[in-house]
Amino acid sequence: MKIIIHGGFFSESSTNHETKVAKQEALLRIVKDSYAYLQTHSAVETVVYAVSLLEDDALFNAGIGSQIQSDGKIRMSASLMDGTTQKFSGVINIEEVKNPIQVALELMKVDDRVLGGSGATNFARHHGFEKFSTEITQRRAEYEAKLAATGTGTVGCVALDKSGNLAAATSTGGKGFEIPGRISDSATVAGNYVNEYCGVSLTGVGEDIVSNATAAKIVTRVTDGFSLDKAFEKTFAELKPYDGFAGAIAIDKNGNMFHQDSHPSMVFASFDGEKEEVFG
Repeated sequence: MKIIIHGGFFSESSTNHETKVAKQEALLRIVKDSYAYLQTHSAVETVVYAVSLLEDDALFNAGIGSQIQSDGKIRMSASLMDGTTQKFSGVINIEEVKNPIQVALELMKVDDRVLGGSGATNFARHHGFEKFSTEITQRRAEYEAKLAATGTGTVGCVALDKSGNLAAATSTGGKGFEIPGRISDSATVAGNYVNEYCGVSLTGVGEDIVSNATAAKIVTRVTDGFSLDKAFEKTFAELKPYDGFAGAIAIDKNGNMFHQDSHPSMVFASFDGEKEEVFG
C-alpha cells in the first residue's frame, strides 16, 4: 500500500519559512492519516478522503481557501478516477460547496459523470451538499488588492490499496482572477488520470497541462512499457518547447512512487507505512 499527495505550487513556500513549515507539517499529517485510512478502505475511498482533508485546510488552494475569480466569485473544480473500473467523474466551476471532491464521488453513481457550472452546483444541492462559503479573509484581501500572492495551487492524491487497485483525485480553487467560465486541467484527464498500471495527479498552469495531456500521457506510456521515471522524463520534456508549468505525482502498479516539477517547487508528501517524504 502506497500513498502520495501534493499541495500545488506556492511561491510563499520559498519566501516565508513559517508558511513553509506549516505546509510541510500539514502534508505529513494528512498523508499519514490517509495511509491509516487506506488500511481498511479502497484506493478510491482513500483518495477522496485525502483530498477532502486538503480541501478542508486553508493552507491549500482547494475547497476552503480557494482563489476568487475576476467577478468576485469562487468557482472550484475536482475530479476522481478509478483505475479498476476506468470511471472518471468531475465537477467544473462548482460554487459554494465545502468539498468538491465528494460531489465528484457522488457523480460516480450516475451516467452523466462530469458536470459544470450551475449543473454541478444544482446536483450537489439535490444530493445533500449544503451551501457553504469557502472564502477566507486572505483570499478576499488578495482579490481587493488585485494580487495573486499564492500563484498556482491545486491538491491531489494517488493511492494504491492492499488489493493492488489504484485511484487518483485532484481538486483546485483556480488560479485567481481568471475569466468566469475558465476550465482548468483538474477535472480533465490531462490533470487526473489512472488505470490498472499507473495513477497521476497534476498541479500547475491548467492551460499548459491540457496542451500537453500530461497525466494521460504518463499513464499511457507506463501502460505501454515505460518505467515510471522514463514516462515522466519524456512527458515533461514535451512541456519545454512552450515552458510549460506543471508538477505531477504518481504511483505505478508495482508501488513505485515518483514526482517531478518543471518549475520548483511543488509541495508534496508520500508515505508507505515506513518511509515518509515531504518537500516544498
